[in-house]
Amino acid sequence: MGGVAARRPVALVTAAVLVLEALGTVLLNWVLSIVVDRQQMSLAGLEPHAMSAGAWLAGLLFGLYLLCCAVVPLRAALRDRAPGRFARALLISCAVVNGLLGAVASALVGWLAFVVLMAVLGLLVLTLVAYGAPRGAADGTGTGGVRAEGDGGPGAAGGPPAAPTSA
Repeated sequence: MGGVAARRPVALVTAAVLVLEALGTVLLNWVLSIVVDRQQMSLAGLEPHAMSAGAWLAGLLFGLYLLCCAVVPLRAALRDRAPGRFARALLISCAVVNGLLGAVASALVGWLAFVVLMAVLGLLVLTLVAYGAPRGAADGTGTGGVRAEGDGGPGAAGGPPAAPTSA
């Protein structure tokens, strides 16, 4: 019962951490765009303004992606229900991205960045595991465990046989 009670706070912490990661990403890319613009940096003859705008836009888009990912555990915590298929796929993609960023960050930035990104990855995985599969996915009905008449329930043609009853 302890795992069920702890899933709401874990999901709330995950949402808060993803919001902080989104803000940090946007801030970092904003600073990078300023540096590129002031230093008149260029890559393969690309205009410095294009490099600056590209860094800013990339940070903004990635920040929006992380905010969308943060909405999923927040909604799961508020409703205390498992996220749906699309929302789970979004969280899984966010976990994969954090894992890849952690691997790159360990080489480029240092081990502290790696540890922080792995902590975020751990929170994402813990949220996914704590809420389990969405309703209906575990029993294959897709209706939250409710079977309609004639859908292959016990005793139906093609379904498992009905349990014997004693007389």
